[in-house]
Amino acid sequence: MRLLVVGAGSTGGYIGGRLAQAGRDVTFLVRPRRAERLRREGLKIISPLGDASVEPQLATADTVDGPFDAILLSVKGFQLDAALDDLRPAVGPRTMILPVLNGMRHMETLAARFSSENLVGCALKIATILDEEGRVLHLTPLQDLAYGELDGGTTPRIEALHELMQAGGFEPRLSREIRREMWEKWILLASLGAVTCLMRGPIGEIEAAPGGPAFALAVLDEAVATVRAVGTGPSDAFLAATRDQLTAKGSPLTSSMYRDLRKGRPVEVENIIGDLVRSAAEASIETPLLAAAYAHLSVYQNGIRKD
Repeated sequence: MRLLVVGAGSTGGYIGGRLAQAGRDVTFLVRPRRAERLRREGLKIISPLGDASVEPQLATADTVDGPFDAILLSVKGFQLDAALDDLRPAVGPRTMILPVLNGMRHMETLAARFSSENLVGCALKIATILDEEGRVLHLTPLQDLAYGELDGGTTPRIEALHELMQAGGFEPRLSREIRREMWEKWILLASLGAVTCLMRGPIGEIEAAPGGPAFALAVLDEAVATVRAVGTGPSDAFLAATRDQLTAKGSPLTSSMYRDLRKGRPVEVENIIGDLVRSAAEASIETPLLAAAYAHLSVYQNGIRKD
């Protein structure tokens, strides 16, 4: 099976790099500048589960050769439109597109641009960043990758994808409830992002602050109420685990948005929080804490654009 990884940033670099390390047929579709660096230095992964260094197969927008059997779409939400133009030659009628993006709006965008038949549900939970040297840093042992047909069925193509992913060593899961898992991921990202960015600290410091746990749980309640109204509601097990995560004593847990904010980088405020706030408004649900986080991060985003 030929896999195209769109983006060799921290997420695509980790998943694609592990599969390439295992000898699978993986090509990375990257910008010319990133391609030049990867050709010169290789793709390096630094991880508590073992480091890796591979010489990746690379393609750019003018050299991509398709169609591919599967595409792992691992760009930021604000990079999606440009990426769709680049990957068009790689998509055939039977190509599976696995979007590792945050939020849910991208599913509608992809179905409109290509076909709903191309889409496979995907939910990835992992903490990775690119360092100043362009290396992929895997920050914790967490590497939970779930995927499945959106209707919950089992098909030959999803079984072939599962066989491919198992080579990477990151314990992938073939899920029959991938829609629910995708909505749950959005709840977690929006809640964690809003809490850590508004309070400017990790969960353990927020938990130790006066009113911190109540604030974190109130943000979670807003996200859950919205998703129950407009999407697929979360399981009881997810809610219990998420409440524990957001109020854990001494926890160093932060969100990717908080880490980007600390580094002065663009954040996915529209995809992770903005879309949720708009969905809540359409469903007549009040979300004052999420709305405050949205306004706060929008001010930050507009500021770095001016700079």
